[in-house]
Amino acid sequence: MFQFIIILGVVLLLVILFTLFRISRLVSVVKGSDKKVASTSNKVNAALFMVFLIGGFGFFFWYSWTYFDDYNLPVASDHGVWTDTLFWVTMAVTGIVFIITNVLLFWFSYAYQHKDGVKAKFYPDNVKLELLWTVVPAIVLAGLVFTGLQAWNDITSAASEDAEIVEIMGYQFAWGVRYPGVKDNALGEYNYQLIDAVNQFGMDLKDKNSYDDFMPIEMHIPKGKEVLLKIRARDVLHSVFLPHFRVKMDAVPGMPTHFKFTATKSTQDMREELGDPEFDYFVTCTEICGKGHFSMKLKLVVDEPADFEKWKSEQPTWLKLNPDYLSKVPEEKRELAKIKAGIVEGDENNLKASI
Repeated sequence: MFQFIIILGVVLLLVILFTLFRISRLVSVVKGSDKKVASTSNKVNAALFMVFLIGGFGFFFWYSWTYFDDYNLPVASDHGVWTDTLFWVTMAVTGIVFIITNVLLFWFSYAYQHKDGVKAKFYPDNVKLELLWTVVPAIVLAGLVFTGLQAWNDITSAASEDAEIVEIMGYQFAWGVRYPGVKDNALGEYNYQLIDAVNQFGMDLKDKNSYDDFMPIEMHIPKGKEVLLKIRARDVLHSVFLPHFRVKMDAVPGMPTHFKFTATKSTQDMREELGDPEFDYFVTCTEICGKGHFSMKLKLVVDEPADFEKWKSEQPTWLKLNPDYLSKVPEEKRELAKIKAGIVEGDENNLKASI
C-alpha cells in the first residue's frame, strides 16, 4: 500500500509539472510572443495519434486472437448455430466499417496537422456522397435487422405439441424449476397470491394438472428434443442465460416470457468435446438484481432421451413432498390429487378417466 502511494505521488507530481509547463507556454502566446510555441507539441500530438492507432489495433487483434476460445463458447443448440452466424456477420460488417473509419480518423489527424502557410480546404457539401453514405448503411442495417427478427420470431413462436415444457422462475437469489408430471404432461395453473415459503411457484391446487407437478433441485432437459422454457420472476427483474445454448431471455415480474430451443449436445458429449470430466452446464442471471446476483446459478443437465425419461419418472411430486397442502385441494378432487401425486396407489384406468 505504501509503495502504491509513492507511485501515485510521483505520477501526480509529473502531471503538475507538465501542467505548469503548458501554462507557461500558453501565457507566452497570450502575451504575443513571436516564438512558435505550438510547432513541437503539435507534431508530438500528431505522432501520438499514429502510436495510439497502431498500438490500439495491435492490442485489439492480439487479444481477440489469443482469448478467442474463452469468449466464444462451443454451441450446443440448433438455433445457436444460426444465432452465431448472424452475430459474426454483424461483427464483420460493423468491424470493417469501424476499422476503416478509425484508420481514416487517426491518419487524417496526423497527415493534416497544422503547418504554417497551409490552408484547409473548404468542402461544404456533396449530395451524391451524402446519399451514398445514407442509403448504403440503411440497406445493410435493414438486412441485419430483418434476419435478426426472423431468428427472434423463430425462438419465440409457439412450440411443437410434443415439446418438453419447463417452467423456470427467478427470485432473489436463486432459480426454481417446475415440470409437468408424467401422468398428464401439463403444467398446473398458478396464482401469485398463493405464493408462500413452501409453495414458491404459487401453484393453484384447484387445478388438477398441478397435482403431479414436481420441482427438482437441478434442471434436466433431453438432448435432441424441443424444450419450451416458460419464464417468470417472483420479485425483481432477472434474466435467464444459458451461454452454450445461446439462450437469453429476461424474467419480468408480472409478464411471463418464453424461449424454445433444442439441445444438440448432452452434458457427457460436451465433457468429451472439451476434455473436461467436471464440465457442467449452468443457468445464470445476467440482470443485476441485488447483492446476491452473483450467486444465481442453477446446474443444468442435458440427458440422452431415455435417461431423461427415467429421471422424470423417479422425481417425487411436489404434493407428495408437502402432503399438508392436501387440505387446500377441493374435497371432491382430493382422492384424484392423492393418486396423481403418488401419495396412494390408485386404479390407473380411473385416473386416466379423471384426467
